[in-house]
Amino acid sequence: MTIKVYGADWCSDCRIAKNFIKSKGIEFEYIDIMDDGQAIAFVEQANNGRRVIPTLVIDGIIHTNPGINGLMKILAE
Repeated sequence: MTIKVYGADWCSDCRIAKNFIKSKGIEFEYIDIMDDGQAIAFVEQANNGRRVIPTLVIDGIIHTNPGINGLMKILAE
């Protein structure tokens, strides 16, 4: 399973998602979009021009701010 989390350090939903994934012992890549033009462009493209974080890419599928319940379902598959 490959996971990329696009977020920002100031974002509480991003911290919650990162901590949840870590608690499951799953490795992931974290991309802070604040100083990364390519990451900002990706997040905006994935979310119809909006900067919605966290945006996760799990095995090539984009998930926009799925929350803990959504992450539990996604990671259980």
